[in-house]
Amino acid sequence: MDYYEHLFVGEKAKERRYGILQGLREGRLQPEVYVIMPPLNGNNVLEIVPSALIFEPPYQGREILVMGIAVTYWEALVVAGQIVDELYRRTGGFCLREMIEGDGGS
Repeated sequence: MDYYEHLFVGEKAKERRYGILQGLREGRLQPEVYVIMPPLNGNNVLEIVPSALIFEPPYQGREILVMGIAVTYWEALVVAGQIVDELYRRTGGFCLREMIEGDGGS
C-alpha cells in the first residue's frame, strides 16, 4: 500500500490522521474509516472503499494507492469531490494517472 504524495484528508480524519494511517499499515479494523483510491478496473475516476475491505479480496495483495482518507461515508464523498476538483483544475480532464505521474507517483 502506498500513499499519494499530497494525501487528501477529511476534516474529521485530520483529528485522527496518524492513528488512521497506522491502522491501515497494521491492517486494523477501523469502523467508519474510508479510503479513496484509483479504481481497480472500470471507467470510474475514483473508488471509495471502507478501510476494512482493502484487506479482503479483490483488494488484498494488490498494489493500492491511497489518495484520500475520511471518517464516515459522507466525508469520503466530500474528499472524493476535492480530489476530482483538483484533478480537473490541474489536468483539464479526468485522467487520474496524469495527475499522479505529474506529482512523481506516491
